[in-house]
Amino acid sequence: MPPEGFRPLNVLVLGASLRRESLNDRLAGMTEECMTRRGCHVDRAAMAEFDCPSYDGDVEADAGVPAPAQEFCRRLKAADALMIASPEYNASMPGVLKNLIDWTSRLRPQPFNGKQAFLLSASPSMAGGNRGLWSLRIPLEHLGARVYPDMFSLAQAHEAFGENGRLKNDLLQKRFDETIGCFIDLVEAALRYPGLKKQWVEFLGEQPNAATNRVETNETEAA
Repeated sequence: MPPEGFRPLNVLVLGASLRRESLNDRLAGMTEECMTRRGCHVDRAAMAEFDCPSYDGDVEADAGVPAPAQEFCRRLKAADALMIASPEYNASMPGVLKNLIDWTSRLRPQPFNGKQAFLLSASPSMAGGNRGLWSLRIPLEHLGARVYPDMFSLAQAHEAFGENGRLKNDLLQKRFDETIGCFIDLVEAALRYPGLKKQWVEFLGEQPNAATNRVETNETEAA
C-alpha cells in the first residue's frame, strides 16, 4: 500500500522534432509507455506545440515572452522530471529546441533550475544522434537542470522498432527499460527525500552589478 501522501510522478516527455512521425517521436512514445507502465503520470508534448519566433531581445521588450514558451514553462513547472527525445542536426541539437530553451529561460522563476532531466535520441546513423545530446546538455546544465549522467541513443533507428512500438532487439529494450528505471528511482528519491538547495547564477564569475546580478535559489519542498 502506498504511504500516506504518495502521488505518482509527473513527467513531461517532449518529442523535439517538428516532423510528424519522426524517429524521435516514436522514441518519445516508447518512453511514455515505459513511464506509464511504471506508474508515472505522463504529459506527452510535441515540439510543434511550442514553436516560437527566433529569440530577439527587442521582441521580448515589446511583446514579452511568446505564448508557446509560457505554456512550456507552465507544463515544465508542473512536472517532477523532463525527458527530451531529440534529433541530431549537424552534430548538434535542433535550432527550434535551443530557441525554446532560450525563450523559456527568460521567465521567472527560471523553470529549469533543479529540474531532473533525461535525454534520448534516435537516428539512422550508427551514433544514434548522441552528439546532439552532448550539445543539449550544455544549456540545460547551465540553467541548473540535473541532467542524468546516462543518455539513451538509438542507432539505426529506422530499423530498430517493432510493430508493437518497442524495440526488436530484446537486449537493447531491456537496457532501455533498466536505464529508465534507474532514472525514475533518482527522481523519486529527490521528490520523497527533500532537502537539497540548488542555486542558479546566470553570470557565474562576473563582477556583480545591476545588469548581471541574477541569482535564484531552488529549495526542494516536501510533496
